[in-house]
Amino acid sequence: MERISAIMDSFVASLDEGGEIENLYKSVPKGKRLRAKLILKIAKTSHEAPKLAAIIEMIHAASLLHDDVIDDANTRRGEESFNAKFGNKSAIMMGDILYSVAFSQLTKLPSSAAMCVSNAVALLSAGELMDVQLSDSFNTDKDKYMDMIYRKTASLIEASAKSAAILEGLNSEDFALYGKNLGIAFQIIDDVLDIVSDEKTLGKPALHDFKEGKVTLPYLYLYEKCSQKEREELKLLYKKELNAQDRVWIKEKMSRYGAIERSVKEAKELGYEALGAIEKYKIDGLKEIITQMIERDF
Repeated sequence: MERISAIMDSFVASLDEGGEIENLYKSVPKGKRLRAKLILKIAKTSHEAPKLAAIIEMIHAASLLHDDVIDDANTRRGEESFNAKFGNKSAIMMGDILYSVAFSQLTKLPSSAAMCVSNAVALLSAGELMDVQLSDSFNTDKDKYMDMIYRKTASLIEASAKSAAILEGLNSEDFALYGKNLGIAFQIIDDVLDIVSDEKTLGKPALHDFKEGKVTLPYLYLYEKCSQKEREELKLLYKKELNAQDRVWIKEKMSRYGAIERSVKEAKELGYEALGAIEKYKIDGLKEIITQMIERDF
């Protein structure tokens, strides 16, 4: 991953004679580089793979900068967020810079791979807008939520796997399915962890999604099973600063109606379908990425 970081650094340095942007860029969160790892595992022989990985990670970083501004987030993975340190204006402009540099470099890749990635960025941006709109009121439509998380989260992971397969000369649709399912399952598990994990593990307060107006999959399944009275009680907690009693009530209802188990089951089904799509390629590491995520205790 050091090579990918070095390529990203060179992209930023290419437009910054004075070094001001480079210095600010050093504070952009690095993340786990999941998308880059996927690309390098799939496109093992392509000399374009490291550049593609750097472009995708730069796009992902830009989306997170904008996402934190939209969510008024003060932390990112347990540390102070970029916008909290430097302000929303700087975060937005840095995100714009990273998007622009990434697209400039994207034009140098084979057109089919470049088109795949650029389409995903359009979906990602539409997903961000959908997320904002769905947070305006208590959403009870699972289809809308699943469409939103596909666009906002899964589309770029899907494009990472698909474009890497294009560079490697593999069946890109097999890897598109793998990436799409991985991305959706990843978001579902993230939804679950927001409810079952503690603040230290999450790097943010537990049950934070609901306070922020996000009716995630476990809440959708909970609402479906609740009585009318319980539904009204759940809605009263929506976007509220939850106290200890509120948290206990939500978790107890989640347990009673099996909302967590049902969400995890759906993530596992998506994960196993993804593995089936690429099983014949016998690529080291792709199975582990999914199994480590879904085969655990919740």
